[in-house]
Parts: sequence; C-alpha cells; structure tokens
Amino acid sequence: MGILRPPNSKDTSVIRAPPKFPPLTLATPDLVAKHTPCTMHLSVLPPELACRLYYAMLDHSENWQRKKWWLFDRVVESPHRTSFFVRRSTSSNQDMQEAAQFWYNGRPTAPPDYFLPAMEEACEHVERVVNAEMRKRARYPMEWGGEPDSGEKPGSTLDSNDKIIWRANVAASNRYEGSSESVGSHSDQLTYLGPYPTIASLSLGTTRVFRLREVIPTDEKEKRSARTYNIPLQHNSLTIMHASCQERFKHSIPPQPVIDAFHPSFPRPGQDVLPTSHTSPSYNARINITFRFYRPDFTPSSIPRCKCNVPCILRPDMKNRYSEEEKGRTMVERYWWTCYAGAQNDGKGCNFWKTMDLKAEGRGPFAGEW
Repeated sequence: MGILRPPNSKDTSVIRAPPKFPPLTLATPDLVAKHTPCTMHLSVLPPELACRLYYAMLDHSENWQRKKWWLFDRVVESPHRTSFFVRRSTSSNQDMQEAAQFWYNGRPTAPPDYFLPAMEEACEHVERVVNAEMRKRARYPMEWGGEPDSGEKPGSTLDSNDKIIWRANVAASNRYEGSSESVGSHSDQLTYLGPYPTIASLSLGTTRVFRLREVIPTDEKEKRSARTYNIPLQHNSLTIMHASCQERFKHSIPPQPVIDAFHPSFPRPGQDVLPTSHTSPSYNARINITFRFYRPDFTPSSIPRCKCNVPCILRPDMKNRYSEEEKGRTMVERYWWTCYAGAQNDGKGCNFWKTMDLKAEGRGPFAGEW
C-alpha cells in the first residue's frame, strides 16, 4: 500500500514559474538609466528651435506615406506615417542613397529627402549630447571603432577638443496622429547600423509612451521573467538607445486611451504674435526623429543577397547571450543574415540564412577585441 503525500508537502519535481511584475513607469532620467540601456535628456534643444522643427516636420509630414509590406499571405499597412532623410554632407555617397531605400521592412522606398535646415541645426545639439554620453560608457567590442565622417562645416558647434565617436548621417522620422496611431513591438534591423548601434530618438509635440521590454535569454526563462517599462516622452526630449538596446530589448509606441494636446510656446516662423492660453493652437501629433549612424563597413555593396537576389537583413540572436560578469553585462552569441524578400515579393521569400562572420566579411574597425 502506497504512502499518501501530505496535502501541503513540497513537491520538488514541480518547476515553478518565476514571479511576474507589473509594468513600471520610468518618469525621470535617473529611473530610465537605472532600468534600461537608455538615457533620457529633457529640454535638449533651445525651446524656439524645438517648436520651429516641430512646425517644419508637421508640414513636411503631410506628404509622408504609410508603408506597406507583405506579412504571410496579405499586405499590411503601418499604423503611422513615416519618412527617411539623408544628411546632405553624406549624400554624395551612392551607397547611402541605396541603403536609405531599403530601411523600412526590406521594402524599396522612394529616394530619401535631405535633412531639413531645422533638422540639421537640431542634429548638432543631439550629436553633442550623444557623444558626451558615449564618452562616459564602456564600449562594446563590436561597436564601430573608426572615426565617423566629420561632415564638418563652418560654424559647427561640436567641441573639437573632445573625440567624436558618433555622428548621424541618416534619420528616420515618424508621425503619430492622435492616441491610436502606434507601432508594434520590435527591435531595429541592424543591416546598415551594424552590431551594438547607438540611436538617438528626438520627441516633439504630444507626449506619448515609449515601451521597452527585454527579451529573456532561453537559459534564463526559468529564473526570471521580463518586465515592461513605460517611458513618457515629452516634447523636446531625447531618448538615446545605447549599445545593446537593440540586442536585448524590443520597443514600441502603444495606443493610448487619451492624450494631452500640445500647445507650442513659440509661434510659427513669420508670425510675430506670441501664443497665449487663449490664442495658442493645439496639436495632437507626435513627431519622432531617430538620428542614426550608418556604418561605412556595412554599405549595400557588402550586404549578402539571398536566393531571391534581394539584400538580406541582419538580426541578433536575442535569445542566446553570454555574460561578461567582470563588466556586468551580457553579449549576444551571434548575428545572422536572413532573407527578407517576403516583405516585398507577394509574401514569398526563400530559406536563406547564414551567420555573420566579421573577419571573413571584412568588417571593422571595432571599438575593442572580440
């Protein structure tokens, strides 16, 4: 006769799921830096420039498109409008023009526009903040280690006494109208950014929530669960997604039940009347500009093509990472090139994929040994 187990006895054979935690709102720069591989910088532009750039992007975005691509057996449309820009100082490079046309879901787009004058002015402020932050941080070995193309012009406000690590040469911009326009959870493709990129995201207009959630490595799923972080992005704030963010986290702009209207504190250029609480126009759109550095060792001519003869995309193996305990960080084990022709070819791609081999592909220079 078997012995009955007492009802409250501990069954060591049962694997209990790790505890789950509710979403956490990170409303201050200190909280953002504590919980994520990002930093947040408030009032990053002079207030007049922030409003002037917002007006310029609002007007320009009237002609932006909602991108379309194939997903399985149907065409889907992005729930917001978007556009892409190339910095004029780098526009003579034909590779940059070609790369810009494949930036969104691997689907060719129209040739990109040049930075608007207000974008160029804002970009110098952004670069100064990004470089100052990067100089404080330990570099990842596979980050770009060369000198970025200066594109220097007379009157530049960048400090020539400090080393320039990062310089934007392209920018993707999005317009989110109202509270329902959004973008789903994703990490940015690394095809032209390369491993461990730094991306600077400038927010203008209506406050929206930026959502981050870590992808837990396969061998840690029984030990811990992912937590969602919500970061309210105010007008004239800069969120820097530092190296490792695209390898470890996915991000999104979720729909919201309600939003607060944005009232610019400066009038449109050419209008002399300062707005008051009674005359200030209100807007319900958020403009997002993500300044990026397309690496010169990941040009379109160096990107492998799949069996469909379409440029592959580069993705990190987010679910397999190893620890560098002495530096308190984790690293992805590999990156792979994979077919993405299905986004533009009636949903039909091929099964091509291969692991990225930095040495064989002639990439670099790098920030460290790997």
